[in-house]
Amino acid sequence: MNNNTQPLLELRGIGFTYPGREQPVFTNLDFRLPGEKTALLGDNGSGKTTLLQIMVGLLKPTQGKVYFQGRPMQTEKDFFPLRRKIGMLFQHADDQLFCPTVLEDVAFGPLNLGRSREEARAISQEALNSIGLGGYEDRITHQLSGGEKRLVALATVLAMQPSALLMDEPTNDLDQDARSRLLDVLSGLDMPFVLISHDWDFLARLCTNFYSLEQGHLHKSETIKVHQHCHAHPLGEQGHHHSMQEHQQPDDARTAEGKGHSR
Repeated sequence: MNNNTQPLLELRGIGFTYPGREQPVFTNLDFRLPGEKTALLGDNGSGKTTLLQIMVGLLKPTQGKVYFQGRPMQTEKDFFPLRRKIGMLFQHADDQLFCPTVLEDVAFGPLNLGRSREEARAISQEALNSIGLGGYEDRITHQLSGGEKRLVALATVLAMQPSALLMDEPTNDLDQDARSRLLDVLSGLDMPFVLISHDWDFLARLCTNFYSLEQGHLHKSETIKVHQHCHAHPLGEQGHHHSMQEHQQPDDARTAEGKGHSR
């Protein structure tokens, strides 16, 4: 990123310690939201989900500040415009869906931004169509499958028409068809995002930036290269592909972390 360009989101000197604990999660952490598709890696418990929640003001750092378009975020009210521009998809879809029907859930954001009912409905239908859920408008949200809920949760974020996304394990609960649909949607988005995932093939197809959280500090990796190789599989006659990493995968390539609590 050009240092003369004002970043949409910036963290400066962030420290965070959970109440009742002595060991800090972060110490003097700096980050500028890149204008690219970025993977956030780290061991289970390293603070990936915590970091995303600090970015949008769901958790308050014990030191340092969050900056949005160059302005420090100091109060809850300060974070309102940030959350309109930076959408967050939580790890668990049920933390983001609370209305009776799919359309009501997706339209909730646009309505709260002052859109008319007609505008909110049109925006919501467009968001649902973009992820292949056209016709789901009147479905009962709590009766959907886990994968369907995950996609509806993404539609609620996209309906806010954000400038960037933060996503925590977006492929959780998705079958192969829903995962492929999500991959197509995210590949076609013309906006930066930060993505936590243990799905290495998903990361390989989407991300150009890789950051890792290690011992409370954030590091940009210049060495990670994800590639594919073919080999014989003992249970199939045809070769198949796996994404690989040149170095050992962090533990979070196999485990999930954290839980959000609000849209």
